[in-house]
Amino acid sequence: MNEVSITGPDDGEVIELGPARMRIMEDGGTTAHRLGIGEITLAPHSAGPPQHRHAEHDEGFYVVSGTVRFTVGQTDYEAPKGTLVMVPPGVPHTFANHGDEPAVMLNTFTPDLYVQYFRDLRTAIDNGQELTPQVTAKVMSRYATEIA
Repeated sequence: MNEVSITGPDDGEVIELGPARMRIMEDGGTTAHRLGIGEITLAPHSAGPPQHRHAEHDEGFYVVSGTVRFTVGQTDYEAPKGTLVMVPPGVPHTFANHGDEPAVMLNTFTPDLYVQYFRDLRTAIDNGQELTPQVTAKVMSRYATEIA
C-alpha cells in the first residue's frame, strides 16, 4: 500500500458494548495485519472484560483520560492519564473504571488478531445475547484468548 490512512476524530467503526464503547481506528487493513488500533471509552463505575490472557498477540493500553485500574493476576495498578500499559502474550489481565468520569484508552493489538473479537461481541448483542462471562469467553476462544 502506498497511501496514508487518516482516521479523523469522528471516523472509525464504532462498536457499543454496554458500558464500553470501542472505536476501531485501524483494523489491520493498512498495516498488512501487523497492528490494530482502537479507542476504548469505559463508563464510570464499570468493569471491563473478565481477566484473560492472549496466546498470540501483544496488547497495549494508553490512558488518554480518566484513571483505569488494571488487574494483572492478583495485583492492581492505578493508571492515570498518560500511563502506558503493555501486556505480552500469556499475562492475565483486565481493567475497570472505578472513577466518576468516563475513561478513554488507546488500545493496540500486535498483530491485529483481536479486532474481530469486538465485532463478534457486537454480533452476539445484536442476536439478543447478554455479554455474560460465558458468552465473552466463548468469543475470546476464537482469538487464541482464554479466561484466566
